[in-house]
Amino acid sequence: MRANISEKMYHSVREMVNDIFGNDIDVTRQERVHGGDINDAYRVTLSDGSYIFVKENSIENKDFFLTESEGLDALRSTGEIGVPRILGTGTDEQRGVSFLALEYIESVPRIKSYWETFGHQLARMHRADCQAFVDQGENIVKYGFKNDNYIGASPQKNQPKQSWIDFYRECRLLPQIKMAEQYFEPDVRKKADYLLEHLEKYLTEPEFPSLLHGDLWSGNMMCGPDGKAWIIDPAAYVGNFETDLAMTQLFGSLPERFYAAYNEENPVDKEGYRERRSLYDLYHMLNHLNLFGRMYLRSVLEIIERY
Repeated sequence: MRANISEKMYHSVREMVNDIFGNDIDVTRQERVHGGDINDAYRVTLSDGSYIFVKENSIENKDFFLTESEGLDALRSTGEIGVPRILGTGTDEQRGVSFLALEYIESVPRIKSYWETFGHQLARMHRADCQAFVDQGENIVKYGFKNDNYIGASPQKNQPKQSWIDFYRECRLLPQIKMAEQYFEPDVRKKADYLLEHLEKYLTEPEFPSLLHGDLWSGNMMCGPDGKAWIIDPAAYVGNFETDLAMTQLFGSLPERFYAAYNEENPVDKEGYRERRSLYDLYHMLNHLNLFGRMYLRSVLEIIERY
């Protein structure tokens, strides 16, 4: 599935800089910065003294950046939370790389209500109208996204579905379980199949669909130039807001005042959410198993056994 992404493609970072900032502005320096496990990341200094942020990967992986830019655009369009502005994407054939250029985010000290503000903003983003981001075709559908994208380096299916439970089964858990088969004994695969077949026992259909960040762990949050939280590196799609909340707790929860503020804007069924949360974790644990290996197998097996 690949809808047209209208982002203009450049043949080099320099060409992009000249097009956006003018022919009298050039690249003067490129410094390596931390940018995650998948891409090379750089702070690029321009001749006027300003900075831009550039991520690079192999030319074959240009879809990483096309889909990331689409996700960033979707999140930014809600106007509810800070998201970096996209400058451009492209492929530099001479260097054999693809790239994504974003505005450079200069952090300042956090505002006093940093976590409360973030909770309110995320809740409002989850309640924003999001049906424009689902390719409806001939049928009215609620869940999915215009294009498939990536969760980390793994493909992420976003085929539109009318049911959240069907979407989570067919586009989230099933592809990851298939990729992880090499780690499973036959009895484990049977239990995983049972879980997939009986997902309705554990998950519920949400009251409304939400635009999701999709990979909302602490490493994909940062303090922006306004002292508020900004979100980066999305794996965006339209789904159940509980999955974003679960991801904020998977590797260590955010402060409680964040969740209290979120609940003020978008009330959470706390008891039901606690019962469902491990199933949302399962998707990310399976993905970590498939990306990084056996160290995540025990966590996956524990969740499958539980349900």
